[in-house]
Amino acid sequence: MELLQQAQFATLDLMRRAQGHALGVMGFDPAELTHRRLARGAHWQLRDYGGRDSETSLLIIAAPIKRPYVWDLGPNLSAIRHCLSNGVRVYLLEWIAPTVPGGHVGLDECARAISKCVARIATEPKATKPFLIGHSLGGTLAAVFCASEPQAVRGLLLLGAPLCFQPGTNRFRDALVSMIPPGLTEAGIIPGSLLSHASAFASPNAFVWSRLTDAAMSLGDLRALDVHARVERWALDEAPVPGKLIHQIAEWLYRENRFCRGTLTVLGRTIGPSCLDVPTLAVVNTADEVAPLDSIEALLDAMPTKDVSLIKYSGEIGVALQHLGILVGREAYARIWPNIIAWLAAHR
Repeated sequence: MELLQQAQFATLDLMRRAQGHALGVMGFDPAELTHRRLARGAHWQLRDYGGRDSETSLLIIAAPIKRPYVWDLGPNLSAIRHCLSNGVRVYLLEWIAPTVPGGHVGLDECARAISKCVARIATEPKATKPFLIGHSLGGTLAAVFCASEPQAVRGLLLLGAPLCFQPGTNRFRDALVSMIPPGLTEAGIIPGSLLSHASAFASPNAFVWSRLTDAAMSLGDLRALDVHARVERWALDEAPVPGKLIHQIAEWLYRENRFCRGTLTVLGRTIGPSCLDVPTLAVVNTADEVAPLDSIEALLDAMPTKDVSLIKYSGEIGVALQHLGILVGREAYARIWPNIIAWLAAHR
């Protein structure tokens, strides 16, 4: 039965990607910047976007469950371009979708990949320790690495990144945990559309109703409609994910809250908030049900460093999914990203 369900969702992946390609034909394909591949592993590769010689290097940790081009949807819709235009050297860690023999990737393997990327960046001319930045589960992985190797980075930026999963504080977390069977297998590969459907069932308001409302309220604004369509095109571009990683995220983080409790073991070391001794900036969208304030605040309070900043962003219309607002919203780029760039400049 499990294999049948996997096959059904794998087929749905193909159907959703076909829908995405149809939107691409209509002009909503991403227009990514050129980049060079600086390093590569079995399940990851490191992109270098270049930029002027800079004292500030930024390593983006892409979320492992979606394609990374949400960071660079187009000329006027790109966190990467925004950082480059402000004199920041940009790198991005991209996760390669697993094949059947290569699906055994978990938190250890992800942390090891980040470590290799940080080490590779250090060999570049005029290299400096990078800042790590991640959105959603990319931020979760960035925080896990920084807790295991805090001396390797200059700082950490968390954009809508859930890290605390105390029962009763996050409705999305509670609903998702109630849906996931405790004996979820680590074997094989999880189709991306299975995760998309699980998220929609866990929070229909965040992933269905508010999405439809956003589309309706964007009808009078062509720019907002363009952003909405590009986000939808990205959301349809499903990618498979290692079953081992999904098992560990679901069980160790969402169900057992190991990282926030200080009991998560990664690469042989037990880590938690007390290990995150790095300058940290967190941005929380108060309209986001996936990564609300409660999913990060307890961790920030428990960190040993006093150099911790929190920016609250109230969300906006025309972003399709509020969880993505910080990466695609016009108000976010007008009001929030200048503060992010200023924080980077103050810590270089």
